[in-house]
Amino acid sequence: MTQSEKIAFKTRLKQIGVELLQRRITTAATAMSRAQEAANAEEKSSSGDKCETGRAMGQLEREMYGRQSAEYERELKALQAVAVDVVCARAGAGALVQVKGMAIFMCAGLGKQQVDGQTVLFVSPKAPLAQALQGKKPGDDVMINAVKMMIEDLY
Repeated sequence: MTQSEKIAFKTRLKQIGVELLQRRITTAATAMSRAQEAANAEEKSSSGDKCETGRAMGQLEREMYGRQSAEYERELKALQAVAVDVVCARAGAGALVQVKGMAIFMCAGLGKQQVDGQTVLFVSPKAPLAQALQGKKPGDDVMINAVKMMIEDLY
């Protein structure tokens, strides 16, 4: 893979991450709105303690989705700041680390994704796995899930 192909792949991965986070933000906003509507409807249709409990539950649910949305917004902002237009010599934010059977993209905590038939693990640069990889280079060993693996490629 040439340098320009590596940069293009990382750029594509970043775009996939942005799209995933944007979808999560939209889903959380929709759920937050529905929870608020449910709480409002509860106050109109019920009476007494049942009404208060329903409203409180709706408010708690709305707040939960609000926190999720805010966290996704923070992750999106952090992801957008990650530079993917360079080939990295050492592991750090924006690096794609290849180990046996898996690629680890250090950008945002989005979990495993299938990209072009390859498993890519999106991890936050602050995650323990990313911290274990920090500063490593091809040929270095790293412990992943209690398994010692060698970094095959990094860019």
